[in-house]
Amino acid sequence: MLKKLTSEVNHFKSQSHNFRILVLTNMVYALVQPVIDIFVAAYIMRNSDDTSKVVIYQLAIYTGIPLTFLLNGFLLKYFNIRKLYSTGMMLSGVSMVIMMSLKTLDLTGIAIAGITMGLSFGLYWANRDYLAISITNDENRNYYYGLETFIYTIIAIAVPATIGWFIQSKTGAEDKHGAYLVITGIVFLITMVASIVCFRGKFENPVQKKYIFFKFHPLWYKLLSLAMFKGLAQGFLVTAPAMLIFKILGEEGALGNAQSIGAILAAIIIYFIGRFSKPSDRIKTFSAGLILFALGACLNGLLFDETGVIIFLLLLLIAKPLMDLAYYPIQLRVIDIVSRIERRGEFTYILNHESGLYLGRLLGAGTFLVLYFVVSEDFALRYAIGIIALLQLCSIFISKKIIAQGNSIAPEKEDIEDTKVLEETAANLV
Repeated sequence: MLKKLTSEVNHFKSQSHNFRILVLTNMVYALVQPVIDIFVAAYIMRNSDDTSKVVIYQLAIYTGIPLTFLLNGFLLKYFNIRKLYSTGMMLSGVSMVIMMSLKTLDLTGIAIAGITMGLSFGLYWANRDYLAISITNDENRNYYYGLETFIYTIIAIAVPATIGWFIQSKTGAEDKHGAYLVITGIVFLITMVASIVCFRGKFENPVQKKYIFFKFHPLWYKLLSLAMFKGLAQGFLVTAPAMLIFKILGEEGALGNAQSIGAILAAIIIYFIGRFSKPSDRIKTFSAGLILFALGACLNGLLFDETGVIIFLLLLLIAKPLMDLAYYPIQLRVIDIVSRIERRGEFTYILNHESGLYLGRLLGAGTFLVLYFVVSEDFALRYAIGIIALLQLCSIFISKKIIAQGNSIAPEKEDIEDTKVLEETAANLV
């Protein structure tokens, strides 16, 4: 066992300096992700008892993200990518402060907090995505995302349970509000540590300065359709577990415990899939995640009780990492191909990709809100996830077409490596 662990540590050490720093930065920042994803939604639920406000908050976040992606392209002309990346992480704490300072959770306040969190996510993900594509290649991307997902899943065991216990240990609304303030302060400290780690990397800004284009290769439009289906679930899936557990299981303590069920098993599975799978295995991984997600969502709709929620969360803990583990390498592979065919910088496609995600997020959140206001809250919570999960199964067929077309038109590996060398040389000269 020790020998195997040493082997895995040595494999990590064999990666480039920037690879290791990026993973470590994201590992530290991952400590605040469950707080942002789960307990902010729980805070809104506790203080308003209105699931529509949670979805509106999520929509505000997803509106801020693409706008910030666009702004980030402009800022990269003047600021080092490390500064923008760090600012994105620290803004998440600012957003939480805004939320906690609201005396009443009206739509205006929720929207401002959501837009600020969208700015945070936009700066974080725009720069993280570019760094991921610039420091990895198609051969080690399964390992990169498998390792990151393994770390996130392990953290998802301890953080939700610990925070849930901490909040539950307080009695009375005022004490619980104080607990949220303490958590917000801890988030600030963690984002500062993540920023310090980030500055140890030797990250370079994109060479190309023009990022906005309106015509793309047909392969890119296929990826945008895949992004739309991915965004469909993101529209409210981030906060759906919190809404379901708060409504059915009742408290943050139960929420934290439920989020930890099966997480150790999921983490181990994802790590080894990422470590040893090949690029040719991505369709199998993607399909398994989508099918598990659809199964959990449908069972939740059929049962709609404590058992249904726990089964859904258990399957989601495995399904979501599997989908991400396959999706991101597919996305970056397509960017590799089309950027070299069209001779454009990678950030062009990272920026444009967000438009596909945003459209899907609007449709996903819109589906929930329509069912909420036209039928009922329970109906929306019960069936919206299932509807979206079944629609997402279309992604299996789209991804197959993307990979097949990509393999048929991909530049030779030697050409890609030569181009990367030229780009790195240009970046060093700049």
